[in-house]
Amino acid sequence: MNKAQEKVLVAALCGLIITSAAAFAVQPAMAAGYQVDTLGQVTGVAEWDRLNVRKWPASYSQKVGSFAPGLHVWVERCIEVENSSDWCLVERGQTKGWVNSRFLVPVEDWDI
Repeated sequence: MNKAQEKVLVAALCGLIITSAAAFAVQPAMAAGYQVDTLGQVTGVAEWDRLNVRKWPASYSQKVGSFAPGLHVWVERCIEVENSSDWCLVERGQTKGWVNSRFLVPVEDWDI
């Protein structure tokens, strides 16, 4: 193995270690979640604004979509984040991701 191949191998291993550590860091938050499995409604968002849907439960995470105020969404589960906002995994149509739980209210009377 020459020096160039050795450097590539070391870089790849470092990347793998960093990725594994990041995945492990996210796991405890995911494990702290609780199932909801109910319909929710987007609330607390101005009529002219939209609620951002994120890839991961964090405000700095990549935006994967948005929902209009008053829209009904399926709430799969939520997680409690210590010293921060709680987040819920929601889905509507092709859009699935995490939203801040303060912008959701449960829908009491609904029919499937």
